Amino acid sequence: MSGSLAVRLNASAEAAATTGNSASSSAEARRVESSADEAEVSGCVKAPPPYYDVFINHRGVDTRHTVARLLHDRLLQLSGGRVRTFLDSMSLRPGDRLVEGINHGMSQCKVAVAIFSEQYLDSEFCLQELAALVEARKVIVPIFYGVKPSALVLPQAVVDTHAPRDVERFRVALREAKYTVGLAYDPATGDLAELVSAAANAVMQRIEQIESMR
Repeated sequence: MSGSLAVRLNASAEAAATTGNSASSSAEARRVESSADEAEVSGCVKAPPPYYDVFINHRGVDTRHTVARLLHDRLLQLSGGRVRTFLDSMSLRPGDRLVEGINHGMSQCKVAVAIFSEQYLDSEFCLQELAALVEARKVIVPIFYGVKPSALVLPQAVVDTHAPRDVERFRVALREAKYTVGLAYDPATGDLAELVSAAANAVMQRIEQIESMR
């Protein structure tokens, strides 16, 4: 074999080796990128929490399967899916942190609906949520579901079992709700469909007012 031919063959071999190394590096890079994409799809990259326009504050045992759920669905229908409503039984999923999820819904909302029912005042969750909403100066639409505004008096059992600071917060929040114009409903004689429709319209009007001021 001549010297010039040997040089050409060696150069070809080196080029092939270089090409092979480049191809190997490219393949490895593609594998790394693919792994990163798979990790993102599998949930390693946490999605941002959803945004909520409305928060429904209610006592589940009284209203979860009636006015609260119907109002949630009516707002979704009325807005064409544009208005997102936080209702604990609909918005929280297995594995969600309860208090964190509720606090997120309250902080995000433009309007809150407080549904005062027979057993509402016995629930610390209801009272804590109401106090937080009032303190955050959220627009609150009260629904007096089988109770009168004058009945919004803190039970003695709550007074006896909570710190004075919390008792005062609860009383201030209830007083604020008592003197806010709301919707009254008697479960024995009222039309639930009319209540839900009136409440949904009131909420939508409030949202439109808030958005128009931005």
